[in-house]
Amino acid sequence: MPLPVHRHGANPRKRPSALALLGFAVAWLFAGSAIADATRIAVASGLRHAMNDLVAQFQEQYPEHRLAVSYGSSGSLRTQIANGAPFSAFFAADMARPEALVDSGHAGSAVRHYASGQLVLWTRNQGDATELADLKDPSFRRIAIAHPEHAPYGARAVEALQAEGVYEAVADRLVTGNTVTRALQQAQSGAAQAALIPLSLAIHPNIAEQGQYTPIDPELHHPLEHGYIITRRGAEDEAVARFMEFVGSTAGRETLREHGFHPPE
Repeated sequence: MPLPVHRHGANPRKRPSALALLGFAVAWLFAGSAIADATRIAVASGLRHAMNDLVAQFQEQYPEHRLAVSYGSSGSLRTQIANGAPFSAFFAADMARPEALVDSGHAGSAVRHYASGQLVLWTRNQGDATELADLKDPSFRRIAIAHPEHAPYGARAVEALQAEGVYEAVADRLVTGNTVTRALQQAQSGAAQAALIPLSLAIHPNIAEQGQYTPIDPELHHPLEHGYIITRRGAEDEAVARFMEFVGSTAGRETLREHGFHPPE
């Protein structure tokens, strides 16, 4: 049974003065210094819009703490941390990658479940596809997913296609992006005619107005439970401790809900 579908004069350039160039250079140096002093956090790409809001709210409340966020696939970020990347915390799109860092001695905390996600089918045009079976139509020449070996949403996309009996019919038309954001971009550009992505991306206003999405039955794949850890580097970092408290607060949990996530009760 199909699930609900959700719709959705140039100025001449002037040559910069020497004083302006000097100003740019000074600003760049200060920006570089601020980034170097900031607490660095690794975050799965599907959390981008929610994390941007969480960080902005946190820094408004605690202006003495600066956070610098790097986005990527859960798999690539786990590898970077294991290889010594200077991140103080890691927000993954699954529980397995943070647990692997605990097992390998790279974590300074246990894994905490901070939210669960939702997989959706996204297309640019109204009525293109309202269920996974529609993807069998040859008009869907390319179907974008995040790389299943690196991104949990990509792995769950494959599971859902298999469970629905669609995978064999579309396997040779699947194209992978390094992250869920890249998979979405392929569909936005028209390089792919559909994408399987997180709800958190699909409901962002800039994206919602470009297409439609259909939620995928979560019974078709393993749960999309998201976990975080504080790394060994961040174990004594006050900014990290306060930020984790904020994410679990009433305000933090409400922000996650607004972006399509389900924080644990």
